[in-house]
Amino acid sequence: MTVLEDAPATTPGSISAVRYRDVLRVPHATQLLIGSLIGRLPTGMAPLAILLSADHGARYGTSAGLLAAVYLVANAIGGPLSARLIDRYGQKHALTVGAALSSTAFVALAAGPGKVWWAFAAVALAGATRPPLDAALRTLWGARGMMPTPVHQRVALALDSGTEELIYVVGPLMVATIVTATSPSWALLATAAVGVLGTALFVSTPASRAHTADSGTTHPDWLGPMRSPSLRVLYLAMVCVGVTIGALTPLAVEAADQFNAPELSGGLPAALSCGAVLGGLAYGARAWPGSTAGHLIVLSAGFAAGWIPVIVTGSPTTTLYSAAVPGLAMAPLLSAAFVMTSAFAPRGHTTEAHALLVAFLDIGCAIGTAAAGITHTQLLLPAGAAAAALILTTARRGLTPGVAALTAAHA
Repeated sequence: MTVLEDAPATTPGSISAVRYRDVLRVPHATQLLIGSLIGRLPTGMAPLAILLSADHGARYGTSAGLLAAVYLVANAIGGPLSARLIDRYGQKHALTVGAALSSTAFVALAAGPGKVWWAFAAVALAGATRPPLDAALRTLWGARGMMPTPVHQRVALALDSGTEELIYVVGPLMVATIVTATSPSWALLATAAVGVLGTALFVSTPASRAHTADSGTTHPDWLGPMRSPSLRVLYLAMVCVGVTIGALTPLAVEAADQFNAPELSGGLPAALSCGAVLGGLAYGARAWPGSTAGHLIVLSAGFAAGWIPVIVTGSPTTTLYSAAVPGLAMAPLLSAAFVMTSAFAPRGHTTEAHALLVAFLDIGCAIGTAAAGITHTQLLLPAGAAAAALILTTARRGLTPGVAALTAAHA
């Protein structure tokens, strides 16, 4: 039977004694967070920059949307592979080479001949080689022992999951501003530049440079994190959560048409991200009773319930504000998932385990977006998150706490 074990329960005084400022005072933590956020901005910039570049002058005809999809799929495939290289050879070289290749591909797309085959090759390379800075950061803040206590780690991961949503607010705004002032090609060049800048800032820290391969793993397991029953459960649940997130985009387009309010097409995803920023920061700012596995179940159920106001509202204004409600649970849910991933990642596969979590979330997003075209979009919103809660609840039943031993094994 596939199982999800409990993480240690927390006491009200433990997390409350650690504030965000305490986490940011840990040597190199602030630079790592800022560098990773800047380096991850291409994730929020690239899809829109690619779409606008492809549509500019109708260079690629009907291939514009497909180009953006290729980038996301290549990213989902290449992320775990790049993370495995990090686990094998360390962060400095793997991240630097990945940033160089991905940025060069964006430059090639911007300055290329405008051929469809060239565009697809450049976009695929840009996505496949994008450095997994998110997974690299969580590795340093998790099992690598950078944070002085598990409580510091939980607060740090909550800070990361909350601030990460800014990428999907700031990134598209940057692209829109650059395109308005100049051209889509400059937006692609800016995407390349911020990727290099953020990665350079990240790998220049002593903490990242000191990250090397796990010497205890002389014969890496090719199944890696997928061999862990608990991680398999977690990944399956993240697919279900991703279905919900992916279905929001087509719902936003439907709502814009229904209410004759074009601003909803971009406003609903932005509202979800804003709610996630607030929820993620609130989750890490105080103590919450119970285990991390319990948090995952409650937050998944809350995420599902949070979509109900979105699908029953009758005006564009209430729909827009309601979209922030499920966001309040989304970032804490992901934060708890990051903690569980750090605890259950097999030795020598920590970065890969985090990258796979993101990849399965992206797979769920793709499924949700595609399924919205053949089924009732509104039903996918609460159903996906409810399925995740059901999976986690079923997997946890009858289990005894076991994550403490795993955490000690990673120390």
